[in-house]
Amino acid sequence: MADAPDFANLDLDRFRRRGIPEVIFGEPKTAEQILELMRRLNDAGQNAFATRVSPEKARIVLEGLPDAVYNAQAKILTRDVASLPTCHGNLMVVSAGTADIPVAEEAAVTAERMGANVTRIWDIGVAGLHRLLSRLPVLNTADVIIAVAGMEGALPSVMAGLVPCPVIAVPTSVGYGANLQGVTTALAMLTSCASGVTVVNIDNGFGAGVAAGLILRRIYA
Repeated sequence: MADAPDFANLDLDRFRRRGIPEVIFGEPKTAEQILELMRRLNDAGQNAFATRVSPEKARIVLEGLPDAVYNAQAKILTRDVASLPTCHGNLMVVSAGTADIPVAEEAAVTAERMGANVTRIWDIGVAGLHRLLSRLPVLNTADVIIAVAGMEGALPSVMAGLVPCPVIAVPTSVGYGANLQGVTTALAMLTSCASGVTVVNIDNGFGAGVAAGLILRRIYA
């Protein structure tokens, strides 16, 4: 195995242990570091997956890896040299509002790369409850639901009182002043009176996507 770059120690055994290769957290890294890590993963025969990559950093990486793919909405960069897992299950990723879509899309793309069949349903928050209720026949067919919401974070609680599957709640930092950049949303989700709600950290679409992918993999293994 080639020597690791000075700034990082890649875990190339993670794919064997977990079924998902090491993922590059791009937000605190330079474009040059992301580029180098993606190359190292690919040279080891593993797919490269970087999250929280700004458009400016993505442009630089794409100059070095023209065949990489950038999802601007999710801020995810990928470059695949191996086959992705076979699709399975029925995961629904739901956003309360349009402003929550970037985090929801991060969750959806992450789960898809783990082999989940994903249905996206956007903008059905409780400010217009009829929008959620009209989708119940479809939502009731899900194996797992990821519910992404900001503001007061009510969507996962309402949804968990209506559907028969696990609900993974993702609080976002979307909201006015007392939202406290998602702290209010996260606390509301953590104190939900509905059973079966699991909460990840603020804006952590990636974590929700991995959790849902692992659940579906166990169901359909």
